[in-house]
Amino acid sequence: MSAKIKFNYASFDNYGLELPFDEKVIETAGQQVPGTWLADIRAQALRLGPERRIEMLKSARKPRYSAGIWFFGEHSSRFHGSYKARMELDRRLQIAAEFSQYGLRAVEAHEPWEINAENLDQFRKLHKESGVIVSAVAGIGGDFRAREAQFGTTSSPIREVRDRYAAHTVKQLELTRRISESQGYPAVAICWPGIDGYTYPLGTDFYDMWDRFEAALAEAMDEVPGVRVVIEPKPYEPAINNIWRNTADGLTMARNVEARLQNPKNRALLEQGHALVGLNPEIGHVRMGFEEVAGSFSAVMREGRLGHTHWNAQPLGNFDQDLNPGVVAPESLEALVFVLRLYGFTGFYGLDLNPEKMPVEAALAKSINAIELACGIVDNMDPAEILESYHNPQENRGRLEDIVTRARAKGIDSKRLIPREIVAGFEKLQPSL
Repeated sequence: MSAKIKFNYASFDNYGLELPFDEKVIETAGQQVPGTWLADIRAQALRLGPERRIEMLKSARKPRYSAGIWFFGEHSSRFHGSYKARMELDRRLQIAAEFSQYGLRAVEAHEPWEINAENLDQFRKLHKESGVIVSAVAGIGGDFRAREAQFGTTSSPIREVRDRYAAHTVKQLELTRRISESQGYPAVAICWPGIDGYTYPLGTDFYDMWDRFEAALAEAMDEVPGVRVVIEPKPYEPAINNIWRNTADGLTMARNVEARLQNPKNRALLEQGHALVGLNPEIGHVRMGFEEVAGSFSAVMREGRLGHTHWNAQPLGNFDQDLNPGVVAPESLEALVFVLRLYGFTGFYGLDLNPEKMPVEAALAKSINAIELACGIVDNMDPAEILESYHNPQENRGRLEDIVTRARAKGIDSKRLIPREIVAGFEKLQPSL
């Protein structure tokens, strides 16, 4: 804490709040929970005084980056075909290995399209040769591209469809556990139910839709205990109205699924305060729903449920764009970096992009640089000054604005950025028309 600041904190009794753990969980934050394939994220939910928060802000970890290999190659949209040539899995993983020197520590992949039981050796080779692991297995719960999923996956009222996807969810969680065992670090299972939802509010049996999906997921998790599932809410696309539209919906869903769990191993973990159903909020999806980014992510951490994060940029509302982080609303990156540090996030900063008009290498480099810039600006701020401004607003009217402005003006150490000459080389990798 700055010597010039005499911190004035009005303590209070947080009436009714009881957590099944104490500050000792800070020591195990990010570590694997014994006997499971979970990372310990309970420390996110701790209520701490400002002095302790200042310590956390000053000792924040450097971001660990992951990237979804689904955007490395060709990618068509509903409006046009792909602007890029087909890229095989080997080449995608080769790019990931090459980017380990720039901070990429993990990849993410959808089951079954990009990762499955048959190609795990390719991911093991990636880990062995570069240290890059699999941070997330996506696609849990269903296939939004499949014709039979047009009325939903595990939420479908059609028995054969629901039963098929429910059984497949078990296999997906088993694959996630197998990957975690192989690499020695827990991967999360990302559930983005893009095709589950509804078109017309009138005529939708909402209870039935929600119950079918939640019950199927809980049953699958009981079949494969000790694996964390993270839900990724989204307001719309491809469903007209997605089944869980926003962060609050995702938190409700997480609680509902956990309430259904019956496996003794899962129940014991819940009693210890471990979230078995977390969230993977995506900046773009949050802003599609006109939510405030830092506040929404904080709501997830308040319950110790931030199991993974997805980073990109997005105008408020609009269609899902997956722009590189920082090109729209860069101030939201600064605020997000701040709250992730404030509440002790230890997971991955996952890049989820759609670089349809530039080489993927350029998009990765620019995205990492944008997040590092946001981190550098937060580094330029005195944590004690920030928290003093919040806790004593009557004595610091408008002080925060000045702190932020001066932090942006100060600049950061350019050595933390991928150099311009390297980025320029990446920009030329994609053939011209």
